[in-house]
Amino acid sequence: MAISAQDVNKLRKMTGAGMMDCKKALTEADGDFDKAVEILRKKGQKVSASRSDRETNEGTVFVKTNSDSSEGMIISLECETDFVAKNEEFQKTGEQILDIAFKTKPADIEALKKEKFDDITVGEKIIEMVGKIGEKIEIGTYEVLSGEQVVAYIHAGSRLGVLVALDNTDGKDVSEAGKDVAMQIAAMNPVALDKDGVDQSVIEREIEIGKEQARAEGKPEAMLEKIATGKLNKFFKENTLLNQPFVKDNSQTITTYLKSIAPNMTVSGFKRVSVTA
Repeated sequence: MAISAQDVNKLRKMTGAGMMDCKKALTEADGDFDKAVEILRKKGQKVSASRSDRETNEGTVFVKTNSDSSEGMIISLECETDFVAKNEEFQKTGEQILDIAFKTKPADIEALKKEKFDDITVGEKIIEMVGKIGEKIEIGTYEVLSGEQVVAYIHAGSRLGVLVALDNTDGKDVSEAGKDVAMQIAAMNPVALDKDGVDQSVIEREIEIGKEQARAEGKPEAMLEKIATGKLNKFFKENTLLNQPFVKDNSQTITTYLKSIAPNMTVSGFKRVSVTA
């Protein structure tokens, strides 16, 4: 049957797919719009499968907190090129997926992909975008953080985002302090809150590195453990958030900076998500 330009344009508005793809889908479906939409989705699945081994080194990080700042959420929507990451539909879809996650509180990424997105699922929406754009697209990260006051921060370019939870705030608005700490986390990428949060495998690795360095410097075997322990303490100071020098004022640690705002205030948790090429 003959497919009119009006029908092609109608399907394009419905799906966002290209004109030629819409015309081919309508022709194959003998003008049936529902079948044409299904054909376009199957095309997206084929494209998605063919690009499954591609690297998604570009994308955007999206963050949001609830009305009383007691909970925050962060996701990354990832793709292959910076051009697609800046695409208006890509950005809008990322925001919509974050809103869906905020309302439904899925357990993980797989559960999020099963949530409803208009008349399809989040996972089907992503496949639909893959078919239209021709790049691998995926949800890279989905994290939730709760606390007395949760502050969200997006670094310039929206490729890096941070959530930080502050507790024992004495009822103060500590959003500015939270932003300062979030910027610290973005810049310094701490491995944990304090030494108690550092994974044992990391500790063992740092001790071995310390011993090897001391051995290479010709230090006696009997002193290696002590020297390595000293290096480990330096590692804790440089790489755990509460012990790091505050980037805005190196005379203070993050702990002393927070106590200057509220005597008992501390960080109870943080999430740092980055899309890196």
